[in-house]
Amino acid sequence: MPELWAGTDAGKAEHHCTVIDNDATVYLTRRVPNNETELLELLGDILALADGEPVTWAVDLNAGGAALWITLLVNHGQKLLYIPGRSVHHASAAYRGSGKTDAKDAFVIADTARMRRDLQPLHTTSEVAVDLKILTARRIDLSADRTRAINRLRAQLLEYFPALERAFDYSRSKAALILLTNYQTPAALRRVGRARLAAWLKNHGVRTVTIAKSAADAAVSAGEAQITAVPGEKTAAKMAHTLAKEVMALDQEIAELEALIESRFREHPDAEVITSMPGIGDTLGAEFIAATGGDMAAFGSPDRLAGVAGLAPVPCDSGKVSGNMRRPRRYSRRLLRMFYISAQVAAVHCPESQRFYQRKVRHEAPHHRVEVKDLRRRAVAAVR
Repeated sequence: MPELWAGTDAGKAEHHCTVIDNDATVYLTRRVPNNETELLELLGDILALADGEPVTWAVDLNAGGAALWITLLVNHGQKLLYIPGRSVHHASAAYRGSGKTDAKDAFVIADTARMRRDLQPLHTTSEVAVDLKILTARRIDLSADRTRAINRLRAQLLEYFPALERAFDYSRSKAALILLTNYQTPAALRRVGRARLAAWLKNHGVRTVTIAKSAADAAVSAGEAQITAVPGEKTAAKMAHTLAKEVMALDQEIAELEALIESRFREHPDAEVITSMPGIGDTLGAEFIAATGGDMAAFGSPDRLAGVAGLAPVPCDSGKVSGNMRRPRRYSRRLLRMFYISAQVAAVHCPESQRFYQRKVRHEAPHHRVEVKDLRRRAVAAVR
């Protein structure tokens, strides 16, 4: 029996697997439910078909609905390649017929794995890396929810109490959010007065007397600046109260989640090495592990990591046009963001990074190019 290639078009409820040989002859094509029993049966049938010869497996997803299938293959010691769905889509155009079916996609995946020699195998991801990926993804969702809630709160205040909307930065001021849980209208702020409002704020969680007095003064001044009650004020005030409580609850959940992320990150064996790079603390280190899987050997070289992060310009030459470099179309924006933020932090707090930046600006390149050089330097250091 010749060597076999098994391509899997992964789905949520079902996968379609096609097995071919060196001549692209189809030996098996089957749709199976995304359940462990059926997947193990498929695995056994294909290994029996190979009769002891090697089988190379390929999938078009590296997470999500394909996670169980990937785990089963890795646990059984199978060689598994990942071919992005975008690559499968473009490759399909080179095959006969314009139709799209799961069977055709599975064949394209298997045939691509048969012909290409530059595909990276999928490896087992550590438990810590998987946990950090889940936790950091949740943190991103919560941060987005918080931003939406604050924007909605500001829009609601602007409709009936614009002076109070201008008085605070609601994304930063906890005192303003505490204030809105009990006082939302101009009349209520005028009645309570500065002294009583400052005392109330201090008793309800505002950290210092100075912050409480400053917030009370700004709020009462806003109340004194508006006498007219806008139609719908009572309902709008209730919505402002609800949104303020929502933002505070999100702040609490984010704080607890960040503590969990930092604790879990410290359990990773490379945590000390990662945080030794200037500008990277526990939070950004967790983002780095989540974006890379924590296994630098999987990248092979610093240049590959730089390419994945979008920090390796690629040539876009044609005819007489040469030397035209651009950022690759496909790269990890999450990884690029991590390197960018760490570089900004290091540029402020790390003397070596400051010297590097100043030297490059003075002798070689404009600001945006120096930033790319610094990010590329950090990506290389991360692998080494």
